[in-house]
Amino acid sequence: MTHRTSDRSRAAVAARTVLLLALGLGIAACGKDEPASPAAGTDATAETPAETAPAVTPENAVSSKVSALGTDELREAARKAYAENRLYAPAEDNAVEYYLALREKAPGDAAVSSALTDLLPMTVIAIEQSVQREDFAEAQRLAALLEKADPQHPALARLKTSITTQQTAAVKRAEQEKISAEEQAKRQEELERQRAADQQRQQEEAARQLAAQQQAAREQAAREEAERKAAEERAAAAAATAAPAASRPAPEPARATAADLRPISTPAPRFPAAAMRSRTSGEVQVEFTVGTDGSVTSARVVRSEPARVFDREAVAAVREWRFQPIANPVTTRRTIGFNPGG
Repeated sequence: MTHRTSDRSRAAVAARTVLLLALGLGIAACGKDEPASPAAGTDATAETPAETAPAVTPENAVSSKVSALGTDELREAARKAYAENRLYAPAEDNAVEYYLALREKAPGDAAVSSALTDLLPMTVIAIEQSVQREDFAEAQRLAALLEKADPQHPALARLKTSITTQQTAAVKRAEQEKISAEEQAKRQEELERQRAADQQRQQEEAARQLAAQQQAAREQAAREEAERKAAEERAAAAAATAAPAASRPAPEPARATAADLRPISTPAPRFPAAAMRSRTSGEVQVEFTVGTDGSVTSARVVRSEPARVFDREAVAAVREWRFQPIANPVTTRRTIGFNPGG
């Protein structure tokens, strides 16, 4: 069933291209038979072909309708589109366009940048799926939004090449098939129905994944806060117990070692987006020092495989680790693994 739908979609695009070519040739032929200037009393505009719609580029990817909205209007429209799963479609009423326009008006807004970072991987997938069903107009619109959001995005060049290659192949097929205008219209209507259904399903799934990620982050933060409070209570109880003995000379405490480190909170590092997309795995060995209050006072990379791919996230995660208070600073090493499969 999937192959049949794909064939129909390719045929639809091919038909549209043939129809446009035929129309252009017909107009050109009429122009040869008619005088260069319209006769008096004739409407010259009636014989002039309609101008082709401008190509979608990063400069006009965000519609003038969206750009005309104020900062507060854009922020509310983006929030609503996000909540209603209009992440990148339909055109002129989706979260990506609203956030791009808002970024132009408020370039320093970290929340806007974060939202676009979350939305771009889903936009990449939507472009690939549009190319697969040969919906090149939609693929070009989404690619222009991606390029405007991040001109250096690692997938951008590949996607542009894919659109051009598949569109050229569709034109060649169209020249061979020569389908009728009526059949082309039916197939175009079917393509648009398929696009709407696919995009609604894809955006709903993307929204569910984002919600799950955000819920997991909130739960992790709650656990860390509970662990921090428990550590503070234990430390306060230990201090209260030790207070009566303060008048007696305290014995020299034994020096703490790495074996004495008791973790309170060791959040996992964030998986780099580029490595996730390329399904890259690896590990990083980090040397760090735990201070007497249990916090990590310094951290550095000793060894990493592959080099520099996961270093930043590994060190950032270790700096957030917390241990039970110890008698003296302790320096130790831990190896952190990164696996895109979890």
